[in-house]
Amino acid sequence: MAPLTLLSSWGRPRRRCLTRTLMSGCGRGRGRAAEEPELPARGGGLLLLIIVAAAHVVSPSANARARPQTKNQEQENAKLLQVTGDISYNGYQLDEFVPEKTAAYISQYDLHIPEMTVRETLDFSSRCQGVGRRPKILKEVSARESAAGIISDADIDIYMKIMGLEICADTMVGDAMIRGLSGGQKKRLTTAEMIVGPARAYFMDEISNGLDSSTTFQIISCFQQLTNISEYTMVISLLQPTPEVFDLFDDLILMAEGKIIYHGPRNEALNFFEECGFICPERKEVADFLQEILSCKDQQQYWSGPNESYRYISPHELSSMFKENHRGRKLEEPIVSPKSELGKEALAFNKYSLQKLEMFKACGAREALLMKRSMFVYVFKTGQLAIIALITMSVFLRTRMTTDFTHATYYMGALFFSILMIMLNGTPEISMQIRRLPSFYKQKSYYFYSSWAYAIPASVLKVPVSILDSLVWICITYYGIGYTASVSRFFCQFLMLCFVHQSVTSLYRFIASYFQTPTASFFYLFLALTFFLMFGGFTLPKPSMPGWLNWGFWISPMTYAEIGTVINEFQAPRWQKATIQNITIGNRILINHGLYYSWHFYWISIGALFGSVILFYIAFGLALDYITSIEEYHGSRPIKRLCQEQEKDSNIRKESDGHSNISRAKMTIPVMELPITFHNLNYYIDTPPEMLKQGYPTKRLQLLNNITGALRPGVLSALMGVSGAGKTTLLDVLAGRKTGGYIEGDIRIGGYPKVQETFVRILGYCEQADIHSPQLTVEESVTYSAWLRLPSHVDKKTRYEFVAEVLETVELDQIKDVLVGTPQKNGLSMEQRKRLTIAVELVSNPSLILMKNGGKIIYNGPIGERSSKKISGVSKVKSNCNPAAWMMDVTSTSMEVQHNMDFAILYDKSSQHRDIIELEEKLSIPIPNSEILSFSHRFPRDGWIQLKACLWKQNLTYWRSPEYNLRRIMLTVISALVYGVLFWKRAKILNDEQDLFNVFGAMYLGSTTIGSYNHQSIIPFSTTERIVMYREKFAGMYSSWSYSFAQAAIEIPYVFIQVVLYTLIIYPSIGYYWTTHKFIWFFYTTFCSSLSYIYVGLLLVSLTPNVQVATILASFFNTMQTLFSGFILPAPQIPKWWVWLYYLTPTSWTLNALLTSQYGNIKKEVRAFGETKSVSIFLNDYFGFHKDKLSLVAAVLIAFPFVLIILFSFSIEKFNFQKR
Repeated sequence: MAPLTLLSSWGRPRRRCLTRTLMSGCGRGRGRAAEEPELPARGGGLLLLIIVAAAHVVSPSANARARPQTKNQEQENAKLLQVTGDISYNGYQLDEFVPEKTAAYISQYDLHIPEMTVRETLDFSSRCQGVGRRPKILKEVSARESAAGIISDADIDIYMKIMGLEICADTMVGDAMIRGLSGGQKKRLTTAEMIVGPARAYFMDEISNGLDSSTTFQIISCFQQLTNISEYTMVISLLQPTPEVFDLFDDLILMAEGKIIYHGPRNEALNFFEECGFICPERKEVADFLQEILSCKDQQQYWSGPNESYRYISPHELSSMFKENHRGRKLEEPIVSPKSELGKEALAFNKYSLQKLEMFKACGAREALLMKRSMFVYVFKTGQLAIIALITMSVFLRTRMTTDFTHATYYMGALFFSILMIMLNGTPEISMQIRRLPSFYKQKSYYFYSSWAYAIPASVLKVPVSILDSLVWICITYYGIGYTASVSRFFCQFLMLCFVHQSVTSLYRFIASYFQTPTASFFYLFLALTFFLMFGGFTLPKPSMPGWLNWGFWISPMTYAEIGTVINEFQAPRWQKATIQNITIGNRILINHGLYYSWHFYWISIGALFGSVILFYIAFGLALDYITSIEEYHGSRPIKRLCQEQEKDSNIRKESDGHSNISRAKMTIPVMELPITFHNLNYYIDTPPEMLKQGYPTKRLQLLNNITGALRPGVLSALMGVSGAGKTTLLDVLAGRKTGGYIEGDIRIGGYPKVQETFVRILGYCEQADIHSPQLTVEESVTYSAWLRLPSHVDKKTRYEFVAEVLETVELDQIKDVLVGTPQKNGLSMEQRKRLTIAVELVSNPSLILMKNGGKIIYNGPIGERSSKKISGVSKVKSNCNPAAWMMDVTSTSMEVQHNMDFAILYDKSSQHRDIIELEEKLSIPIPNSEILSFSHRFPRDGWIQLKACLWKQNLTYWRSPEYNLRRIMLTVISALVYGVLFWKRAKILNDEQDLFNVFGAMYLGSTTIGSYNHQSIIPFSTTERIVMYREKFAGMYSSWSYSFAQAAIEIPYVFIQVVLYTLIIYPSIGYYWTTHKFIWFFYTTFCSSLSYIYVGLLLVSLTPNVQVATILASFFNTMQTLFSGFILPAPQIPKWWVWLYYLTPTSWTLNALLTSQYGNIKKEVRAFGETKSVSIFLNDYFGFHKDKLSLVAAVLIAFPFVLIILFSFSIEKFNFQKR
């Protein structure tokens, strides 16, 4: 369908100086793109977007919304969009004022922070934007309320009243995983967020999506009054306005394929099309007529001439006809509005409404609120840190530690682990920052606040978190491990850990703001961590580094943390007593690691870390200020369609000339005809804390109230009600999709109690949220659903024909090869996603149910011919009125107050209610000789087909995700090259224990870096598909085992490629022994280790509610891998009460296999801790590695991936973190 763009010019005194000038470029064609066919076909949304965002291209010198871009970004944007023409507001060019404060663009996408309530969102918007002309509005509304005898509620903002949001004022916004607002309420919040500001012109893109017709009419009516009061100008894009809404507008812009078909007074539109040969029939809605006249399927029915003379007139031809019409020629007349003080008053010349200090206060208050709402994450993170600290303390228990050289090495390892733990503790900051970026860029583009006003509070308010985490760690570990018992040294180590934590968390925020996606951010995070570990001075001591790489040692923050902590400990008096070769033990351990510096280097390290904190603060602010958001919608028009437009028009003409009235036979697949009855359904949820604080009397909030009804086969029913009435809640309860709350009542299928496992086999549920796999095409999405949901007796040919017919029915056949994409970024538009949701479900609903707020039925029954059926006491529908809009209007809360009646009570006493009760009782009794709904198998397809289909989908998803797969391959290659350079040919340099430790460090770095990146990067990637999996699993498409095994299997070839590249680079670089046996062992061990890490990431996703918590647990897993890997503390030295954890750690077996397979048979003697012994004996004595146990090690290595994937499957089966 072609969108309708409606131009409101209710503020007539301003029309000639603002509206006409503003739209003049559009009407004359001067504001359109230079090459229209290359633009995405978004209709009205595209025009509105060009008008508001034109400052990017038309006026580069303007400050309006223009953000500096990199050269590559500018080139990319130039390819995507080119704009020519001229736009002015009241005679002022865009570079002469601030259009973002003068005009507000309200997108069709709802971008909000899920953890904030409606009231908090609007209060923040009002605080940042200023009230604009609100005093005038409030005065007018107050006067009308006083005249009507209405007592105003001072606690509820007037704009929440206008948008009907007062009922959910203290409800969280929510998202796909957090229960919150309904779709219609989110849409109203998106609009309300902008109208509280000082803008004088509004561009609203499909704001009625998700709203019922009555609510849409009320909102548009309020906008009409708003413009009358404040003389605003509004341009509103609507897909299908009702006649009542349509009649509210003055001017109309009709668009199709990026071209203007009509632009002029609304009441003259029909006259223009009559001149073109098309007549709107009686009782036909004008808006529907205008849309259908552009459709090749519907146009002919409105042709006024003989059928023989008809041919399809394309939008391009209609656009040309309009330009030649006197209405189009009138728009070509030059309109120049002279600059005047009156016109200047309507424009904004300042970017921000608040002073700098007030902006900081507003952003700081919101950041504190969001930290409070994310308290679970912070508490969980700190609690996990405390647990790790207790484990670390018990591993390095002071009663087992002495001050000899061997234990000095263990103390060095403990200090290194403390620094590493503090660094990894801040990684959840990346996910939390990325989550808030879309909302930040949206508000920044409207000049709510500057980048620095956001960046500084977001950084400074995290300082107490750094202090708390560091304090928790050092209070548990310092005296427990047995560091030097000195208060001054205690606080010196505490201060060092605080600066390390603050430095790395600032770095993480900068990485998240610069790269903006989880995959890219984690990639560069691990590059940074790899760099820090390599040059930190512990894994590879400074004397062992190539001289030309010393610069890396001095620019790594971990270096300064190592220097500060080790000299604080080992320069204490207790380490300066015993000597080795006339050098004290403390100095010897520092010399061996290249960290022997005087005490003043402690304060130099503190200064260096403080400097890095300031540097990353500045980098974070600059990234937010200068890097543009990647969350931009680029449309979904397939390229190949652009080359086929003329061919398509030609084919349509040929079909029209043939006058073929033969309809292709529709395919039918038998279905079960079973009635659904529900009696006295009640649904409760726990009352939100915010509502309890506002004085809500009960602990349970009732959303459905004694709902009774029946859905019959062959009867098409409509479920209607205002936004928030409980429509989605009722459908969720009937479909069995609720994961929380309390359900009461009886639901029967065919007269028998509903059994969820069998009910999903005959159910198709079109959810309100359009959840699809972004990497599949439209056709592949529908094919996948048909493959797993149609009965097994439907052959492949029939299935594909059915899929093709469905795509044609929902008009997606022309874009079947387009990727679904991610909302607000790429792929399908919102309207196309909704049609895809319908296509993959093929749902139909019986019975008509009208509901009101509070989940009460106010009508249930037939509507009759021309909507003649009604409740007694309600006026009849007017002949020229839309029945649906009329029903929503006459049953509104305001009508109840006006007529002093309660429609729910009125319906309870009506004959229609008694009829429904009788029908429900009749259909609740099973038909004689019928059987309860059952199937021979739980799923439509057997396990092998499920696995095959899931693997097919996963293969497409992975192949089309180069950002995820190429980046991990890049990290593997980069890591292998860097490690190869750092440890060049060191595998056979064996003189003392430090040489063996260096090789052991190379093995540790290689296995943990690649493995840790794999499981960290798969967490956000798998989380995206998890939401889709919840929907598909609820629909009974496959078992958890099929999904999980397919997810595990698809990783194998990509991990194999990683390991092949890593082995071919690292093996010869480090100089390992070139024997077939040793090479195969190295490859096999690395492959099993990498698979284990990947499957740990999948397991964490299945066990946690969101990416943040999964990332925290991933950090916990990484630290445990380091602590119990045998690298920091060898197995024989691990306390007996923790040795079991050593054997449960995959990395310990990996390092065992790598080191033993290479050196287990080497008889060369080395000097180790003052003794001379062979390499193989040293491995046995120090690490506990035995060559004759390699077969057991091999079995354990391959067992880990299998055990982890079984746990992953079990977790998917048992846990569901989607709150509904």
